[in-house]
Amino acid sequence: MQAVTTAQIHAHPALAQFTLDMDDTPAQVSAHERVGLALGRDYALHGLTPPIAHLYPQSPLQRGWMSARSRAVRTPASPQVELWLALRTHAWARGRSFEDIQLTPHHLAQLDTTHCPITRELLGDDNRSIDRVRDDAGYAAGNLAVMSQRANRAKGSRNRQALLDMASSCAAGPITRIGGLDEAQWQRLAVLSSFVTPLSHEEAAQIPLRVLPPNRMRLFNPIQALQALVTRQLATPGWSARLARLEALLPTEALRTDFNRFLLALAPRVLAAAELQSPHEIRWALEDAWAQPLVMKRWTRFALQLHPEQAEALVERAAARKLSPVHVQRHDDATEGWALETGGYLR
Repeated sequence: MQAVTTAQIHAHPALAQFTLDMDDTPAQVSAHERVGLALGRDYALHGLTPPIAHLYPQSPLQRGWMSARSRAVRTPASPQVELWLALRTHAWARGRSFEDIQLTPHHLAQLDTTHCPITRELLGDDNRSIDRVRDDAGYAAGNLAVMSQRANRAKGSRNRQALLDMASSCAAGPITRIGGLDEAQWQRLAVLSSFVTPLSHEEAAQIPLRVLPPNRMRLFNPIQALQALVTRQLATPGWSARLARLEALLPTEALRTDFNRFLLALAPRVLAAAELQSPHEIRWALEDAWAQPLVMKRWTRFALQLHPEQAEALVERAAARKLSPVHVQRHDDATEGWALETGGYLR
């Protein structure tokens, strides 16, 4: 069974939230109505008024809010809670599944970033968005990313292959921008999509890391998890010693030789930008290094000698040795709550 990696987070602050099986919820209601009732109660619990579009008598959300509005506000809403409620409302209004056990306000806060990973523009309140990476899955931990509204609109419901086709169209010309994005930006969207798309080891091993996985993203393909682990090492001092420890975990001399050849291609392109100080600029330098043909050639030669199980084991062992802040989950557990069986819709 395939493993999935994700960033390791331990803190889970308390959150006031109604459950869906409260005693005053009628038993014979649809799942959509039950979710709306609970959502309305959560707005009341945090002292917030729901969006005006849902304040009409037939709305389950309004009925839930009205039923709990007289209760004392126990937990005033933080900006993260407001975002959590807004995202839940957005999902509910469209009939989409929202997994709210792991997908908490704290989790959403961990996703925030200063710059769009696709367009690299500075994000603010007027251009920031958060959405699913896989359109056939629900709103769930590991399937969300923060990006610019422009990138989000361009992505739409496209899967990885459709995103690659857009990049190819831009590369072929004569039109070099489609939907407001150029070839490199469509490539980044395609790589982002690949992280949550189960691929063969051979295919995943030949994908350039044109965008690093956003925080809390779940990586379905072990070789991409190893690729991201190695690349991220170069972002902080002491990377040479850490990568030497990772190299020592490789089982054969041939693998160790090819791993070093790959690093000799990757490292100089990153070290050339050693004067960079901002985390986002360092991240971009790492990503742009993967556009170099020699880097990809040497990575592919190394990666194709591994089996998926070997790549998975290397990530696990690196995490155990504190070389990477990830943990490994079984595929079935990692997608629990993603509603893949319903295409991401609420039953």
